[in-house]
Amino acid sequence: MQSTSIVSLLSSMSAPRLHALFSQDAAGAAGWVYAVASEGLPQAQVCYGRLLLEGTGVARDAAAALTWFRRAAAQGDIDALNMVGRCLDNGWGTETNCTAAAEHYARAAESGHGWAQYNLGHLYLDGRGVAQDFARAYHYYRRAADQGHARAMNLTGRCHEEGWGAERDITVAAEWYRHSAEGGYFRGQYNWATMLLKWGREDEAAIWFGRAAAGGTPEVHRAIANLHLR
Repeated sequence: MQSTSIVSLLSSMSAPRLHALFSQDAAGAAGWVYAVASEGLPQAQVCYGRLLLEGTGVARDAAAALTWFRRAAAQGDIDALNMVGRCLDNGWGTETNCTAAAEHYARAAESGHGWAQYNLGHLYLDGRGVAQDFARAYHYYRRAADQGHARAMNLTGRCHEEGWGAERDITVAAEWYRHSAEGGYFRGQYNWATMLLKWGREDEAAIWFGRAAAGGTPEVHRAIANLHLR
């Protein structure tokens, strides 16, 4: 198939969808992902950047990944804007620059990108690269949560539980934790299980603690273990 035909075929696919497709056979796909990216298709540029960032099918090279993300971002691709932000936020292939990260996240967030909204919310919550502002953190978490972003749902719940930029309301917090848990996020599952345990619904809580443990970090495993030791 000619590269122009490939570009035409793939131009309607999102970068995450392309990445999932190519990751099934990363070693075989990397070469022609590069070819399509070189044709200027931003979705392929983001996909190739992800392959480089992860070392999937190609040698890991975070600096080169950032170059590809920047090329796609220059075309206004919102997935790319978010990934440039991630690189600047985490120091992947460049020096950490949270102020510049916030600028990239904000451009993607205002275009409705859920991950960028979630990532920008973190910067406002922690005061990294921007002035700390719980209300703005909640604003962006809530925008992402309203799109079904499971991690943002958990943080929206946390904001309501703690009163961070939102009315403190444990009932509302619990509902967001439930949505996050049902969306498959292990921290949401842990927080929802904790709520169930407080309400005396121990059997239900045990199910959600088990799900949280299955997908969670060692930190979550320890938290669950500590609950059982009390």
